[in-house]
Amino acid sequence: MTKIFAYAIREDEKPFLKEWEDAHKDVEVEYTDKLLTPETAALAKGADGVVVYQQLDYTAETLQALADNGITKMSLRNVGVDNIDMAKAKELGFQITNVPVYSPDAIAEHAAIQAARILRQDKRMDEKVARHDLRWAPTIGREVRDQVVGVVGTGHIGQVFMQIMEGFGAKVIAYDIFRNPELEKKGYYVDSLDDLYKQADVISLHVPDVPANVHMINDKSIAEMKDGAVVVNVSRGPLVDTDAVIRGLDSGKLFGYVMDVYEGEVGVFNEDWEGKEFPDARLADLIARPNVLVTPHTAFYTTHAVRNMVVKAFDNNLELVKGEEAETPVKVG
Repeated sequence: MTKIFAYAIREDEKPFLKEWEDAHKDVEVEYTDKLLTPETAALAKGADGVVVYQQLDYTAETLQALADNGITKMSLRNVGVDNIDMAKAKELGFQITNVPVYSPDAIAEHAAIQAARILRQDKRMDEKVARHDLRWAPTIGREVRDQVVGVVGTGHIGQVFMQIMEGFGAKVIAYDIFRNPELEKKGYYVDSLDDLYKQADVISLHVPDVPANVHMINDKSIAEMKDGAVVVNVSRGPLVDTDAVIRGLDSGKLFGYVMDVYEGEVGVFNEDWEGKEFPDARLADLIARPNVLVTPHTAFYTTHAVRNMVVKAFDNNLELVKGEEAETPVKVG
């Protein structure tokens, strides 16, 4: 009987895991809530493949431990593969899949909602109301339709975000090194990132964490932005030089910042720090600011998205195990 072992299964994933199991009675499924590490790889011994999801690196040691247990078929429940040692994966003959599209709408909606909240100064107003200060001034908002929204990266998520912001009535411009022909025909693209920074009131990032994109938001790019710009990052933490953003907020150059991801989020996000010493003073400072909205990498976190992540990952892994072509293979090496 085919057996698939899953790592880091959360409570919110279990209903969709059961749904998949019920539809595949001929497959034995076992799982743990633990992350995949060199030490936990042995839990999957006897399985034909593994289904995984984590920000923790899939190191050479972790991959070797899986291979030592006879497993080289690995299906991610998420899109990002930048934390996999691909050279080692290739050496060991791994087959890997991911879920590149599970719900672009979830992440795009979150970015749009949070950007609008910054523009309307919702956090400041909420804090005032909680103190029973019901005066209007000086907490005046800006309408989305009056903004130029700059979208960096026009893949699935970026395009949905563009549609949402246009629904509000905003003017949308975009930049991507890989231009979408349909968007290009409609005249969305500017010639350079510098052009986008100079024209946009709201700048939203929808690009991967690759070396060329690391700290693309920095002191220089912020200096090029319009006064009162809003930066939105729901993609990857390393895209933003956090200290540069803090300087931009302190100087008033930036009106606000939306962050769902953070450079040092592993080990901090998705943990309960209430009543404990918080481990990151810089992050604590950002959380406390009235013009910063912090969420702990939850832009994707909807029932629709989680179901797709679980079901598609298990479908992929079963295809690998059967020797069939998976729907969304990842190039290894």
